[in-house]
Amino acid sequence: MQLYSTKNKNLRVNLEEAVFKGLPTDGGLYLPLSIPKLDDTFFKNIHSYSLNEIAFYVSQALIGDEIHEKDLKLIIDQAITFDAPIVQVEENIYSLELFHGPSLAFKDFGARFMAALMSYYLNRKNSQPINILVATSGDTGSAVGSGFLNMKNIKVTILYPSKKISNIQEKQLTTLGNNVTALEVEGTFDDCQRMVKQAFLDTELSQKLNLSSANSINISRLIPQSFYYFYAYAQLSQPQKPLIFSVPSGNFGNLCGGLIAKQMGLPVTKFIASTNINDVVPQYLDSGIFTPRASIQTIANAMDVGNPSNFDRLQELYSNDIEQIKNDIVGKIYTDNQIKAAIKSVANRQHGYILDPHGAIAYMGLIDYMVDSSNHSNIKDANGIFLETAHPAKFYTDVENILGRKISIPDSLIDVMQKTKTSINIKANLNALKEFLMH
Repeated sequence: MQLYSTKNKNLRVNLEEAVFKGLPTDGGLYLPLSIPKLDDTFFKNIHSYSLNEIAFYVSQALIGDEIHEKDLKLIIDQAITFDAPIVQVEENIYSLELFHGPSLAFKDFGARFMAALMSYYLNRKNSQPINILVATSGDTGSAVGSGFLNMKNIKVTILYPSKKISNIQEKQLTTLGNNVTALEVEGTFDDCQRMVKQAFLDTELSQKLNLSSANSINISRLIPQSFYYFYAYAQLSQPQKPLIFSVPSGNFGNLCGGLIAKQMGLPVTKFIASTNINDVVPQYLDSGIFTPRASIQTIANAMDVGNPSNFDRLQELYSNDIEQIKNDIVGKIYTDNQIKAAIKSVANRQHGYILDPHGAIAYMGLIDYMVDSSNHSNIKDANGIFLETAHPAKFYTDVENILGRKISIPDSLIDVMQKTKTSINIKANLNALKEFLMH
């Protein structure tokens, strides 16, 4: 598998180098040099395949012969030990539940695949210990920490914005211990993300430490985010209908995973990039101008991103052609009040489905697009799937206040809430991060 930098197509590496480096030296992002089309036989039989079988076929097509078939199957089986079912919420409307992994968020797919892949490479040779840096706006940190917990020769440092994630999210990433350290940054998620990027480009750090990133900027996080789009399609009883995905979007890695699936042949009619008021990408889709800005705190905190890392990938997948991007992607924007109203409305309907704030945004984006009279392709008869990226109990305080009643909380979350938080407070600058890493 050959990968290139989004800033220089001639800067190429293999998968192993891309996984451990995280970022190219020019500050771009890695993308596959070519994205293969899956054959007709795969799609003809996809409805009989398990999630792990689909993951194998998709990853093998992307990775090629760089990893032996037997080893690749072991990597997938180690990483994916949970389901991703679609659940009907309304007629033609389905929730793709991505919260059945250990941290109860979709980030488990990418984090566990990355951990298994790194472990595979490290076990093949006597490599020096690696230091994984990850910035989180909520769910990434706990997923990465859980995925790499107690792994030999791997240290994990998680940067998260102080007082800007839910209590459960904070407990999940600050109570792991062992080889996982949580840094509580006096700033926003954008500050955390910037610090991680600066660390990778810092000459002194790169000479003294073997750094790697576990954010969605790492290609090994992005690859498995394509798996569940195929699996959602495989579960549909009427797959011939137009297929629409609504993706709650912050850093845009999740959407890029879907775009890769489409380029591999998945018959997606439209993607909805559904955001909270941190709406720089929907604004770009309207104006053609990308204007990053400081993030604004919302109840959908995992999407509080003012400068999405994966935006360069999104553009590169369409050769920077804004008209092609707009042909496949529609942007939708929602406020906290709209999120609360959607959670309450859906929970009070026949199926009583409980959304988390991020899933609520995706749900609204899907509904608004499918009932928009300007869509002239009989879109009301489509299969609409919105991504439910986290268990609502991870935001139980907000959800319970909205619904006016208690909701069920999984035992794993009850257990983690009883543990003691352990974090290190640092300023929101590279020097503070360097001082910690080199101490």
